[in-house]
Amino acid sequence: MSRGESPGLGEGSESRIMVYVKIHVTTDISQDFREVVAICDEELLGKKFQEGDVVLHLNEEFFKGFLATLDEAMHHARNAPIVVLAGEASVDRAVKEGLVHPDAILRVCGVPYAQVIRL
Repeated sequence: MSRGESPGLGEGSESRIMVYVKIHVTTDISQDFREVVAICDEELLGKKFQEGDVVLHLNEEFFKGFLATLDEAMHHARNAPIVVLAGEASVDRAVKEGLVHPDAILRVCGVPYAQVIRL
């Protein structure tokens, strides 16, 4: 354990993981959902995965916002009506937070992907 880290449940290593967070906001008042939060593990940004006809494209236009810690990303996820998550770190943390049920995770080439919609 390095200086400044406290013993615990592995939070030290998780706190160093960075993810991209992009908050999409619409000004259309006819929309029920005005905000979509997209969260993607940093190392996956810009990559495309394909299995048969299923394509998972983690493009910069949709996912590249600002770099954040998982804690910061989950703060945005907990407060958004729609959340899109991609990557092991992001999806695993959303499951731990109770935002995503493990059975609702899709995988494309082993990369986990999940969506949250709060009605």
